Amino acid sequence: MIHTKLTSKNQATIPKEIREKLDLKAGDRITFEIRADGSIQLRKSRPFDLEYTKALESTLDEWGSKLDEKDYEDL
Repeated sequence: MIHTKLTSKNQATIPKEIREKLDLKAGDRITFEIRADGSIQLRKSRPFDLEYTKALESTLDEWGSKLDEKDYEDL
């Protein structure tokens, strides 16, 4: 287990072992995923994060019915 400390500005240093494992460099972006069981996954973001995009897919059908298409066709 690896620990780090949260600063007064709510920032934390990612420990060297983690940075090396994820191949993180200064300026890289990281993604935090909150899972259903309450655990958090940290990973290096990619310019186009396919896994993240797939996770959003189920939320994009709110206005996807034929009735919605008819209601909004003239907008």
